[in-house]
Amino acid sequence: MNTALSWIKAYVPDLDCGDQEYCDAMTLSGTKVEGYVRRDKNLEKIVIGQILSIERHPDADKLIVCQVDVGGRTIQIVTGAHNVKEGDKVPVVLDGGKVAGGHDGAPLPQEGISIKAGKLRGVASEGMMCSIEELGSDRNMYPEAPENGIYIFPGNAEVGSDAVEALGLRDTVFEYEVTSNRVDCYSVLGIAREAAATFRKDFVPPVIAPTGNGEDVHDYISVEVEDKDLCPRYLARVCKNIKLGPSPEWMQRRLAASGIRPINNLVDITNYVMEEYGQPMHAFDLDTIAGRKIIVRRAKDGDEFQTLDGQMRKLDSQVLMICDQEKPIGIAGIMGGENSKITDDVHTVLFESACFHGPNIRKSAKRIGLRTDASGKFEKGLEPHNAEDAVNRACQLIQELGCGEVVGGMVDVSAVLPPRKTLDFQPEKYNRLLGTSVPEEEMLAIFDRLGIGTEAKPEGGVKLVIPYFRQDLNCDADMAEEVARFYGYDKIPTTLPRGEAAMGKLSYKLRIEQKARDIVECCGFSQGMSYSFESPKVFDKLLLPQDDELRRTVTISNPLGEDYSIMRTIPLHGILTSLAVNYNRRNKNVKLYELGNIYLPKALPLTELPQERMQLTLGFYGEGDFYTMKGVLEEFFRAVGMGGKPEYDPQAGKPFLHPGRQASVKYEGVTLGYLGEVHPEVSDNYEIGAKTYIAVLDMPSVEGFTTFERKYAGVPRYPAVARDLSMVVPKEVLAGQIEEMIRKRAGKLLESCELFDIYEGAQIKPGFKSMAYSVTFRASDRTLEEGDVSAAMKKILNGLEQMGIELRQ
Repeated sequence: MNTALSWIKAYVPDLDCGDQEYCDAMTLSGTKVEGYVRRDKNLEKIVIGQILSIERHPDADKLIVCQVDVGGRTIQIVTGAHNVKEGDKVPVVLDGGKVAGGHDGAPLPQEGISIKAGKLRGVASEGMMCSIEELGSDRNMYPEAPENGIYIFPGNAEVGSDAVEALGLRDTVFEYEVTSNRVDCYSVLGIAREAAATFRKDFVPPVIAPTGNGEDVHDYISVEVEDKDLCPRYLARVCKNIKLGPSPEWMQRRLAASGIRPINNLVDITNYVMEEYGQPMHAFDLDTIAGRKIIVRRAKDGDEFQTLDGQMRKLDSQVLMICDQEKPIGIAGIMGGENSKITDDVHTVLFESACFHGPNIRKSAKRIGLRTDASGKFEKGLEPHNAEDAVNRACQLIQELGCGEVVGGMVDVSAVLPPRKTLDFQPEKYNRLLGTSVPEEEMLAIFDRLGIGTEAKPEGGVKLVIPYFRQDLNCDADMAEEVARFYGYDKIPTTLPRGEAAMGKLSYKLRIEQKARDIVECCGFSQGMSYSFESPKVFDKLLLPQDDELRRTVTISNPLGEDYSIMRTIPLHGILTSLAVNYNRRNKNVKLYELGNIYLPKALPLTELPQERMQLTLGFYGEGDFYTMKGVLEEFFRAVGMGGKPEYDPQAGKPFLHPGRQASVKYEGVTLGYLGEVHPEVSDNYEIGAKTYIAVLDMPSVEGFTTFERKYAGVPRYPAVARDLSMVVPKEVLAGQIEEMIRKRAGKLLESCELFDIYEGAQIKPGFKSMAYSVTFRASDRTLEEGDVSAAMKKILNGLEQMGIELRQ
């Protein structure tokens, strides 16, 4: 985005600053200036002179000798230009002055060209008359300049005055780096508003006066929008009795400073409004529109269309077109058509000012190989309300410049326009985010300079009313950033960051995950990573029922392929696939783990982002069994401070696990995950020919029971007392149930309870198994007596009896 400082000052009249000062201040306030160029660079001592007389050079046929009035005195200049005559007013470089360069598009010298008085073929010459190229510009920007020869000023130019000023070259053009979220700054008004806020000056935008005669625009044109999703608003106004001609000098100079070639008043007005408001517009010759009707619709696959540049463009059904009742007349948001262009015979003009779907314009421009200034703006996502101001401004300029007569009314075809956003004014939060203590009054003053209004809330307090053009302001952090920009980043004090990350420490969640990595890697597992994208066929491979909740997935709108078309809801596919690759490459004893998210939709179709839950997934085949995996989990639980005993429920009900070798992992009644041997059919589906074991822990569930606080316990001072229990136990009774009963009944004296033998065979009666435990008691403050241990053992034996367990004789 380039703007001339003079154009900015038109809307910030009191702005008085140097180029570097402007550059630094705007960059510090968030509107980054990449650089600037003085348009009068290397132009010195150049005035407007009037040719009083012309004589032939006595010694050169192609030279003439001119007497030139430069204001108060007459000088003699020898020149080879033949487009001048007596009475012409021309730019004159005086002795000791400088010009920027030369003719024929040659590169401009870095330091310019100095002009000295001297003699040409023996005749004195005290200066030089200049072409527009020698003044550092060209005929594209000054179309009134002759193709070859000296620039001629209009007759009302003041002799002796500054020629550079008269040409509008006493100006600076600034180049900005505008981020894509600041669509409002892709306009001169947007930059001017930022400048006014930065320098604390008044912002004076142009006042748009009502225009239009007593006629009704609907009698001239009608509009139908078939694809409202791609065109949320389409506005049309009509101007008749058009008089084509050059636009006024001030408009030409502003356009030229922005790098836009002046053409004629009609084209210049549309370009001027595009730069001023950031809203591209297009003008159609109304007489070329069949049926006097505009239809906004998609093209058809295979269509071809000739654009204004004379090129044939191949179209498809994704390209939005502007059509009449018979034919396309323009590619929406990109370029108009050759069949509806403005010619010298135009009498009635249709002004189009619309809002198109930004992503579609970007893709269409890329698809047809045509990117324009208009498409570059539309693809950012323009605000629908701005289109109305822009078209009214264009009609106002038509009327003010005498280019034609504006027809009353406006055709407005639009969807429901979004209301103005409001946010609660929370100065304390802004200061907390920034580490500042900016007063409320100063914050409100900043917001007022940015056009952000305020309203009192019925329940008390203030809410901020966001203007339509600030689409980037959506939350408290955005408002805090606005305060920071104009309060001054250089005024924000240095403060230490808060929270666990303040001194380079990982967050609690990441510390738990890091501990999980450390433990499982210590147990011989290697980390793997797999895609979060999966195929719906995964659920069939895992034997999940058709009505299983895990089949409710987030579908990817633009998948890499069917095998990556949904977001995973279960983490097993990646691990099992990796194990299968290792097995089929004859790798033995493979242990893998993964820490990755699953994605559980809260509702389908999606109304909000899915729930993401981190899962620790373990898998191995080779040496080890169910209890090996169980031991890894319990080692992790101990490492993260879970002092209690986890429970294992064999009724896990996981169809992808062996029905007799699986368990849910529970802690204090909360299910943390599951483990078990992979179902043989699932192993076959993944082509794994060995017993495979997996475990999955839901890390958010685990995190609630963890702690890194540790309390030191000294070496026991008093001896322990051990008792062994050898029991005949019904098969349906689980070891965990026995241990839970022993812990409850033994009380505080119990130090440990360890299963050291289990046996099933002919020596044990059918339906039972033999189990043996070592139970250890210890007191921290005394030596236990026999009575203490006997009382605890009696409670334990009573509990065993209630469970149908007999002591083995």
